[in-house]
Amino acid sequence: MKAIRTRGGLSVRLDVRTTVVVTLLLLAALAASVVLIGTGDFEIPAADVVRTLLGDGNAGQEFIINELRLPRVLVGLLVGAALGLGGALFQSIARNPLGSPDVLGLGQGATAGALTMIVLFQGSATAVAGGALVGGLVTGLAIYLLAWKRGVHGYRLVLVGIGVSAFITAINGYLLTKADFVDAARAVVWMTGSLNGRDWEQVWPLLALCAVLVPLVLVYGRPLRMLEMGDDVANALGVRVERTRLVLLTASVLLTAAATAAAGPVSFVALTAPQLARRLTRSPGPNLMPAMFMGAALLIVADFASQRAFGADQLPVGVVTGVLGGGYLLWLLVAQRKAGRI
Repeated sequence: MKAIRTRGGLSVRLDVRTTVVVTLLLLAALAASVVLIGTGDFEIPAADVVRTLLGDGNAGQEFIINELRLPRVLVGLLVGAALGLGGALFQSIARNPLGSPDVLGLGQGATAGALTMIVLFQGSATAVAGGALVGGLVTGLAIYLLAWKRGVHGYRLVLVGIGVSAFITAINGYLLTKADFVDAARAVVWMTGSLNGRDWEQVWPLLALCAVLVPLVLVYGRPLRMLEMGDDVANALGVRVERTRLVLLTASVLLTAAATAAAGPVSFVALTAPQLARRLTRSPGPNLMPAMFMGAALLIVADFASQRAFGADQLPVGVVTGVLGGGYLLWLLVAQRKAGRI
């Protein structure tokens, strides 16, 4: 930890290792994005991609990059960042590495909202995204109310979330059985989680939401760090515990629901990104910025792997994150058991 003092007397504490990790993750996400933009049936060298993004490409490259590939990559970056930050908030509030939106049922809630629009109303892509957003918000509110008992505590939040997740999973299965073949096929594709066909219509709403919520969450970084020490300690230090927890939970639900609305329920990014970021920074705090950039880098790398690692067969990015995240979850459960925590 290093203290930096300005001439005006302002003092800022800077964690050098965390700053280096955040910088490297940002560079990795940007480098992977440039490579991904150049990937496809029409290969474009990385230097030409950068030149075109700076406004110095030819007409063909500008159309392919700016209209076809750049929106998909931006959606991937924003979805990964939103999931990483939302997962870090949930895990910090629950004080449990399993306290992730994947485990607590927010993804399933958003899926229920999307399935309702697909199966019952044959809704458009915009209606499906809106249904997913509403479904995630309603699920988050239900979990909060059911977990409330003179406050919301970590393990109660996790247990209630697991129960709600199981209940909504059953509802989603029922909706699928009631769908006709075309709607069921469309629903299954959406439920996998994919960046295929994403354009600027998905970029702008997600970008606007992140522009509002990310600064808000970072402002609450210090109170969140105190919450990790327990409610009594946080109260003694002047933190308004329930207000802080409600604001951060709402922000996390919004981030997760918006990401799911934009790309479908991309699994395990919200679970793995905060834990990987914490291991890199070796910091006990919430690691909000590292988790956010880790999520962005993870999703872009997974999308690249989904397009290039399986030959001619291109997989939805949710399949790749599911395989990697499932293995990580098994390892995490084994580690928690050996540590005597479960």
